Amino acid sequence: MAEITASMVKDLRGTTGAGMMDCKKALQETGGDAEAAVDWLRTKGLAKAARKADRVAAEGAIALALRGDGAGMTGAVIELNAETDFVARNELFQSAARRIAHAALDIDGDVEALRAAPIAGAATVGEMVTGLVATIGENMLLRRSERLGVREGAVGGYVHGALAGAPDLGRIGVIVAVEGAGDQAALRELARNIALHAAAASPLSLSPEDLDPAAVERERAIFTEQALASGKPPGVVERMVEGRIRKFYEEVVLLKQAYVRNPDQTIEQLVAEAATAVGAPVRVVGFKRLALGEGVEKKDGDFAAEVAAMAKPA
Repeated sequence: MAEITASMVKDLRGTTGAGMMDCKKALQETGGDAEAAVDWLRTKGLAKAARKADRVAAEGAIALALRGDGAGMTGAVIELNAETDFVARNELFQSAARRIAHAALDIDGDVEALRAAPIAGAATVGEMVTGLVATIGENMLLRRSERLGVREGAVGGYVHGALAGAPDLGRIGVIVAVEGAGDQAALRELARNIALHAAAASPLSLSPEDLDPAAVERERAIFTEQALASGKPPGVVERMVEGRIRKFYEEVVLLKQAYVRNPDQTIEQLVAEAATAVGAPVRVVGFKRLALGEGVEKKDGDFAAEVAAMAKPA
């Protein structure tokens, strides 16, 4: 029997989109004949994904999972894309999205590691998605994954635009982690309320220090030009610029934003109020927000083209 090398397996995977182990088995069954291996995979229904890899997967769902145990609490959100919103309502697709989200609870936000993670019923998450493509008949892509956890405190989650009968699946998913002692139910509710707020307000960072310094300097330069154009003295210009920077923080920084349920209160004040209620310090340690199709330019079909490119086998 011909020696089956890693490069042969990789090339066959690139041609067919089938899983690595399936490609290896196909080559073993056909004595290393690449063309025969493609036919072998096609007869097993494992090469269907390759024929669909050029089709756009721009719909789908964000899935959210939460887990609490003796080691603390963990939350995860993942984005699983499909070609149509019709498939997002398919029970097989929804079940797969849930299972992937739960698998993501053990993976530190690395989508490649998640694709390679083992899962019941398939060798890996990635191969489960490939199998789902063959079963449902649409291109799919596990695009992103995020995770947060705390040892003492809570992780809360919120899904916006939830699918009918599937409150953990929707178009926007947010997880928020808060640290603190005291009433854990109250902390979970706080984390969920902040997650709901973040879904609506779309903050860029948790605190001013977390903002991209280049973005802040860009805003500062714009505000300075605007203030100088007013003809005010330098001292007044400086105060005008600092005032506008503070306003910028209030618009894009989670802790500085006005709470959507009570615009007279900032998230920072909401957290302080919760700390008083539970009788212990409370701190928001992080948030993750995923929106379907977020982060890719959508003008003139660019989003569709980019997601399709991402979906092509390596």
